[in-house]
Formats: sequence, structure tokens, C-alpha cells
Amino acid sequence: MDDVIAACQAALSRKGQVVVLTGAGVSAESGIPTFRGKEGYWTIGAREYHPQELATWEAFERMPWDVWAWYLYRRGVCRAAQPNAAHDAIALLDRKLEGRFALITQNVDGLHRRAGSPIARTFPIHGDIDYMRCANDCVLDRWPIPEAIPALARGEAAGEAHRALLRCPRCGGMARPHVLWFDESYDEPRFFLDTARRIASASALLVVIGTSAQTNLPWQVVTLAARAGATIVDINIEPNPFGEIAETSGGAIRGTAATNLPRLVDAIIHT
Repeated sequence: MDDVIAACQAALSRKGQVVVLTGAGVSAESGIPTFRGKEGYWTIGAREYHPQELATWEAFERMPWDVWAWYLYRRGVCRAAQPNAAHDAIALLDRKLEGRFALITQNVDGLHRRAGSPIARTFPIHGDIDYMRCANDCVLDRWPIPEAIPALARGEAAGEAHRALLRCPRCGGMARPHVLWFDESYDEPRFFLDTARRIASASALLVVIGTSAQTNLPWQVVTLAARAGATIVDINIEPNPFGEIAETSGGAIRGTAATNLPRLVDAIIHT
């Protein structure tokens, strides 16, 4: 840890952004099951669907209300969870380094927002499960899912009352969850593609936390930061490709974010 702290302190002496990239490992410490795990499976009729099958535009076109039911259940799981010490440490780092800080997150659970990370400097590149948008893309706006819609129990269907509220406020057509699906691509207006690339290319320090390097844009973020000469630190309970990159730069910490990140942030803000 001491070597990593020293590398971070050296990075702060250079010009450039301080960037944090978070993945599912941070949310797991708040009790949110990882997306691809067994807890994400969903039964419709006699068939059990894997998350990779439901989280697609193709599935939404075929069975929109079944997909909505699954997301409303997952939304309830996320809303029942609380930010942990890692979320709090990131929000603190933002307050202390406001002029040069950015948070890029793969997590759709909204826990960073609830911990106090400001929307202006938080970029959820996979969307936010608390929001919906027009399924027909009549506008790019996003709206909070109405509070009148309760959390669904596992296996519960979306009723008529839910369906009446899950409509686009502009055109009246069906709304969809504001999340990036497996058969969709990153873009700027919805998922901050260009913004994430720009931030990474201007970074002096990149701290990667709890991500297993399975999606494209996080790879771009780490690669662009490395090309920019940024110091890269990886915090994860398991070895991963980002950790291998970090080992040649700032270093890797094998352990939980909630335990290790507060200490690292405390050292950074007191540099």
C-alpha cells in the first residue's frame, strides 16, 4: 500500500485529471449481486433467462413488460442497498479535488449519486437504473422512474398500473430502462463515450476499482490513460487485466475497496 500511496502522491504533482473508474466490485460490497451472477437469473413462464439474454434490445422488443419486470426487481434491490465506505471515499475525493476530479462508473445502481458524488462530474457509462427514456427515441431526455412504482418481488409481473406509468412523457409511447444493453453501442449523448475518452486522455492518475475488464469503454479508458502517461492503480479482490497494467505503473492492491480506498484517499487529499 505504501508504494501505491507514494505513486499517487507523485502523480498529483503533475498536471492532469484525477479519475476514478468503478465497476461491480464496489456495489457488491453494498450487497448488490453482480450482474452476471445467479441472482440475476429471471424466470418467465417455464424458462429461466440469463441476464445476458434479458439485457438486450432484442428481448425488449419481444417481451417488453417481462424485461421491465426484471429491471423493476433489480431497481428494488439497488434502492434497498446503501453506499459503502468506498462510495463515501470517492465522494470525499471529489469535494477535495473538485477542479480536477472525474468519476466514470459502470454501475447503474445510483449508489455514487446517493453517496454525494455530483452529477456534473459523475459519468455512468452504462446508464442509471433509476431512470427511463423513450423507447422510440423521440427525445434524448431521461426521466426518473415514477416513485409510485414499487419494487417488484422476484418473479412478479409488471401490472397494468405499472405499465400506465412507464410511458414517455413527451410522446406517450413506451419507455425503456436507461441502461446500455448487450446488443447496443456506447454513444456520447446517452453514455458519455467521448467524454470518458477525453477525461482519460487528460488524466494524471487513474484509480480502477472493482472491475473485471469485460466491457469495451473501460478498456479504452485505461488504454488512453496509459498512453497519456497516467499513473494507474487497480483495487480489486482478484487479479485482472487492469491489475496487470497497474503493476507496471502505480501498483495493484488486492483487497476490498471499502477497506483500502478510504486509506488511499486520505493519503491523496493530505498530499
